[in-house]
Amino acid sequence: MPDLPLALQFAWLIPALPFAAFIAVGLGVSPLSKRAAGLVATLAVAAAALCAWLVAWEYYGLYPPDAAHPAIVVWSFEWLPYDAGLSASAGVLLDPIAVLLLVVVTTVSALIHVYSIGYMGGDPGYGRFFTYMNLFTFSMLGLVVAPNIIQMYVCWELVGLSSFLLIGFYYSKPEAVAAAKKAFIVTRFADLGFLIGILLLGFHGHASFAELAPAIAPEAAAQGVANLQAFDFHYLTHPEVLARLQAASVPFLGLSLLTLAMVLVFMGAAGKSAMFPLHIWLPDAMEGPTPVSALIHAATMVVAGVYLVARLMPAFAASGDALAVVMGVGVFTSLFAAVIAVTQDDIKRILAFSTLSQIGYMMLALGVCSPAHPLGYTAGMFHLATHAFFKALLFLCAGAVIHAVHSNNIWDMGGLARKMPITHAAFLAATLAIAGVWPFAGFFSKDEILLAAFSSGHTAVFAAALLVAGLTAFYMFRLYFVTFWGGHRGPHAAHAREAPAVMWVPLAALAAVSAVAGFVPIGSFVSWGEAHEVPHCIDLRIAIPATAIALLGFALAWRLYARDGAGAARAAAALGILYRTIKRKFYVDEAYLAVTKGFIFPYIARPIAWFDRHAVDGGVDLAGWITRTTGRLCRRLQTGQVQTYGVWFVGGILFVLLLLWAALA
Repeated sequence: MPDLPLALQFAWLIPALPFAAFIAVGLGVSPLSKRAAGLVATLAVAAAALCAWLVAWEYYGLYPPDAAHPAIVVWSFEWLPYDAGLSASAGVLLDPIAVLLLVVVTTVSALIHVYSIGYMGGDPGYGRFFTYMNLFTFSMLGLVVAPNIIQMYVCWELVGLSSFLLIGFYYSKPEAVAAAKKAFIVTRFADLGFLIGILLLGFHGHASFAELAPAIAPEAAAQGVANLQAFDFHYLTHPEVLARLQAASVPFLGLSLLTLAMVLVFMGAAGKSAMFPLHIWLPDAMEGPTPVSALIHAATMVVAGVYLVARLMPAFAASGDALAVVMGVGVFTSLFAAVIAVTQDDIKRILAFSTLSQIGYMMLALGVCSPAHPLGYTAGMFHLATHAFFKALLFLCAGAVIHAVHSNNIWDMGGLARKMPITHAAFLAATLAIAGVWPFAGFFSKDEILLAAFSSGHTAVFAAALLVAGLTAFYMFRLYFVTFWGGHRGPHAAHAREAPAVMWVPLAALAAVSAVAGFVPIGSFVSWGEAHEVPHCIDLRIAIPATAIALLGFALAWRLYARDGAGAARAAAALGILYRTIKRKFYVDEAYLAVTKGFIFPYIARPIAWFDRHAVDGGVDLAGWITRTTGRLCRRLQTGQVQTYGVWFVGGILFVLLLLWAALA
């Protein structure tokens, strides 16, 4: 598209650079030089980040502030032609949320790559690690820029494959292998729902595309959308398409076709973003290297579900029931995970449940969104961006601490503020950000979500979100005090040292972003519908109670954990069985095991396995036995003796003559 700025015309380089590095590092560089593998992989992602920032500058600069930013397909080709009016293209779509995610994903990924050069130094799988990381980054970027739901689904599955490889990176460790399989199986189960939802949307689109195309195509052309097809996002969110989907009923619980399709699509989003009850894979994903945890939990895999809901927001909003499911699951997950995080002792698991809670917060924001109250859309995307930076920072700081004390247990730490001053300062900045303390980024994005819930009339949701804000401040300051304050508890804490520069420089960069990102007028760039957010307008009705409950969480954490933690131990003992239930994560994992081992394996899996071995494989074996037996019998007829062939020849003639006589008689 020659009328576009040069940076936008070459936006395809953003996913292409990590993919090229994945091929080069995996097949060429890594076998020759492990150190060069890390350098090439990091430079490729850093170049992609530079391109993403240039694209954002040009894209947002094309239009005046607060103007609508249309979707632009800057490059595409027909990939999978099915029928007239039904095909899938591959390409690069730029719109406000795609550009925002490009900047967030590439920036966070580049800093994590730099950090990994130091963290993974000396690991025998160094080159393999960076190969997988490049594949992971490419997969997420391909998902972000997908112009249609088919490309998104393909890259969606590549993200799942990448996570499987990275979570199970230490493949000689049984826990890592089990965690990788758990993540893969749970997300595949969820993705089945996503696939069925896509098929429902595509089938209806095919049936009506020829009739709808004349009405849709001019509007799409005016917005610069090329190669409009039934799977394109613009088509799937067009009001006339949504009206027909909503009017079409299905014989299942009285749902409309649109509601059923969007609930199934959300099933895929819930699996990828680890929403309850499909959350069980995410805490175990901590078995991978810490940079992997940072990438999965901050800017890639778990935010893919949030991005999918935002991408199809008009379709979800057209079905009030589907959007209510999004809101309900988001509210429950955010509260459920925050309560569990209060009791955990593994530093990475605390942050994992924190991620579950914050992703639930984003889903909550999208769930309260509607055409009349669209602020939740902006708030959800705003929190997605700010959370990516401070959550990546938290995980990378945790990695530096684990690297220093050789333990994940927070009770093996303590007194690290003096030993690791840079890591301590960065962790404190991230803690203040996620706790929602002004002027850090989390204050603005969290309050935006609370305002969206309050202004849209969802009072109960607002109250639950406010409680989650208090719990977040409590468990994060609990983690901060136990890790960095007090005396040295573990055997290695007294000898801990600051991380090398290649590790702490990314920490400093992420800390700076976490401190200032909240001042970005996100509403001027990302919005839905006609209403726009007023930048930097702090609503005191929200800010005062939110800040008060954050301070209350801080004060309680100070009271219980700032010194020796004896008060916390007494409180845990007083709570008794309730505390033990929460610490065991409400026994959800045990419930899954009981259902799978007690019912699914013996009564479903084993009969299916028996049928597969005896009926399917037995049928194939029977066909082979018949073929072999027939061959052995026929082989006996081939004796090589003229007398035998003469007997068969004469016998055959007599048999034919007998048949003719019988027929004519």
